[in-house]
Amino acid sequence: MSSPSIQAHNLVKTFGNFTAVKNLNLEVQPGEIFGFLGANGAGKTTAMRMLCGLLKPSSGHATVAGFNVSTQTEHVKKNIGYMSQKFSIYDDLTLKENIQLFSTIYGLTSAQTQERMKQLAIQFELEDKLKNLVSTLPLGWKQKLAFSIAVIHQPRIVFLDEPTSGVDPMTRRQFWEMIADTASTGTTVFVTTHYMDEAEYCDRVSIMVDGQIQVLDTPQKIREQFSAQTMDDVFSLLARQKKTNPKQIL
Repeated sequence: MSSPSIQAHNLVKTFGNFTAVKNLNLEVQPGEIFGFLGANGAGKTTAMRMLCGLLKPSSGHATVAGFNVSTQTEHVKKNIGYMSQKFSIYDDLTLKENIQLFSTIYGLTSAQTQERMKQLAIQFELEDKLKNLVSTLPLGWKQKLAFSIAVIHQPRIVFLDEPTSGVDPMTRRQFWEMIADTASTGTTVFVTTHYMDEAEYCDRVSIMVDGQIQVLDTPQKIREQFSAQTMDDVFSLLARQKKTNPKQIL
């Protein structure tokens, strides 16, 4: 059996006297779609930023792609893709220019860039949009571009931070089809969301409340555990236990 793509043991992040993430423990396997669920302000983004090597943990231990997130951040970053809530793409460049720019940042050669651009354009139906300015595209197409850039260098793990926020249900469904296709190649997908219905597309999910994981399992087993019809029902039950104002948690 292969080693986990992501491991975290008692991972903690504090800001002054406030603890945003409390004793995070989890393992995520290669090729798994892992849903990191919770309401806005539950601590999801802070936890993800630690796992991406963008934020140093206050205590605890974590490895991503086999590298320590505290001491080997550059190795971590080379082996992951990251798609933020606000899509790190440039509106005043074309899709092709954005892809070329980020390919250079990721260290791809010109030949590799052309090959990956061709593959991704076909896979995500971007062929006839490559010469368009990003600013002229609807949100759904920008979303496709941002995802393409996150996986352009074929990372072992891709982190998606609330990637479907603000888009319509049909576009959300199409995006999850892209996620499934990517995971089928062996890439681990770690995705945060506050849409409880998206849990059904994941192999396993965790639900954070007040900076802590309250439950972690497959969607079906979680529903059974709480005798609930939907994941939204489960979240409603967990939310009643909240103690902290969600605006306080990053």
